[in-house]
Amino acid sequence: MNERLLGTSRGEDLVGAAKRDLFVAGRYPSELEHDVVVRTGTTARLRPIRPDDAQKLVRFHNRLTSDAIYRRYFSLHPELSVEEVRHLTEVDYVDRLALVVEEGGELLAVGRFDRYPLTTKAEVAFIVDDGHQHLGLGHLLLANLADAAWARGITTFTAETLARNHDMLAVFRHSGYPVKTSFADGEATVTFSIEPTQESATLHGEHLAGGV
Repeated sequence: MNERLLGTSRGEDLVGAAKRDLFVAGRYPSELEHDVVVRTGTTARLRPIRPDDAQKLVRFHNRLTSDAIYRRYFSLHPELSVEEVRHLTEVDYVDRLALVVEEGGELLAVGRFDRYPLTTKAEVAFIVDDGHQHLGLGHLLLANLADAAWARGITTFTAETLARNHDMLAVFRHSGYPVKTSFADGEATVTFSIEPTQESATLHGEHLAGGV
């Protein structure tokens, strides 16, 4: 059995490994860049994160409210350390990928997936700055992350969030994927296949058309 992707069926192992090997770790995937029209009527750029986004990420984090930070990190985390900024901006674009929505040189939202080692599963997370909530940017990031992950041999997303993080849970619930959610000790665990469905494809098309 291919040990690279343990924890899945043999068929998923082989298919996932073959798809993953089509990508070169560290190569910036410019094909994931495209413009999006936000509900405010402005045009923003969705693209993979880059190491030179370090200061933009720091400014983005500094604009977040303490509640938004707590919902993302499960703790008070007012500042990102140098090591955290490096980890968050330096990804390999295959097993670890982050996408940003940028407008006017500033980040509006950030989403990422991190593959669990030796599996076809990945943890997904995203955060939108407080001034751009409820504009569908979370839906947009999730749809694009799922497409990129599926192409790279990932078949399942998982997420951990606070049970009271209704906005994030709503994004998952209305993603078009078969989401399973469990609750314990004030936290929610979400798991779902990211194999494209007719509903997810329709919703993704709506987001790209400007319904984000």
